[in-house]
Amino acid sequence: MTNIPELLPKIPPKHQRARRVLFLAFADVGLLDLTGAQTVFWAATKAMEARGRKGYERCTASLDGGLVRSAEGLEVQTTALADFRPASIDTIVVPGSPHIAFVLERSALQVDWLRRASRAARRTASVCSGAFLLAAAGLLDGKRTATHWAMCDMLVQRFPQVQIDRDAIFVQEGAVWTSAGVTAGIDLALALVEADCGHEVAMEVARELVVFLKRPGGQSQFSALLQAQTDDTAAFDALNLWIADNLGQPNLGVEFLAGQANMSPRHFARAYKQKTGRTPAKAVEVFRLEAARRLLEDSSRNIDQIARQCGFGDEERMRVTFQRHLGVAPRDYRKRFAASLPAVDA
Repeated sequence: MTNIPELLPKIPPKHQRARRVLFLAFADVGLLDLTGAQTVFWAATKAMEARGRKGYERCTASLDGGLVRSAEGLEVQTTALADFRPASIDTIVVPGSPHIAFVLERSALQVDWLRRASRAARRTASVCSGAFLLAAAGLLDGKRTATHWAMCDMLVQRFPQVQIDRDAIFVQEGAVWTSAGVTAGIDLALALVEADCGHEVAMEVARELVVFLKRPGGQSQFSALLQAQTDDTAAFDALNLWIADNLGQPNLGVEFLAGQANMSPRHFARAYKQKTGRTPAKAVEVFRLEAARRLLEDSSRNIDQIARQCGFGDEERMRVTFQRHLGVAPRDYRKRFAASLPAVDA
């Protein structure tokens, strides 16, 4: 897993110019891919200027400049790429498109510019299927990469040299950052702001935008509960919600859950596995794991309290579950991903 470097924030001195962030636009660009990240940098600029420091110069550019029509139909005014010296760009952000296969067919000139400009810029990032353009430019060869979960197979088929991470919200590989689908671009931009300006500014931006400050790397694009709801599981939606609200119950075995579902234990176990791809016991374990992860990230409860609250019973059982699913102990998970909270007895 890649974490934001544990270094002092790289805040530009007052005499330095604002960091230039260039957003690459093109016909059929995803509007929220583009504007979600832009809004984060806009809010960060306000926060930095309030502190008497430079923020970000935000530029939207396309191959020829002028109006660019998004996939949603809204037109965006852009500046021509030729008007920017690559060395003057701090960060390049490449949004995606719901029609990325067609975008790739007509993007040779943009890809060539991206290949050259990324050598001079400090870092390059993609949102959602923007990863396809980075891959076409050779920027993702051999690199762990995130993109929209529905486009992972397509990305691997077209660019087998890319090492896809199907779960990550976003990934940093050196100077290259990639994010999952659509709103994950906001999480990516918050991480970039935190790397530049520090945790306090990133938290202020997250509060203004009324979003969570997501932790970097290794976090699933969607929750276990949401994943269950996207499968053919309508018959078990109510049960899954009940499980998520009652994880502290000491006995969530097949017989008990079958009673909640008004089914015989045998029929319930078979039907649940057929519909969800998991046994009831495995589903409960995954729900408990997810709940524990959230508490480790966002609460000051100690490990044993979290283990009991989530139904593991004790710290050791939770530790075994974390090791099996995530390859990391709960204490180490908290060190990597916890927000800035008062000191706790971890």
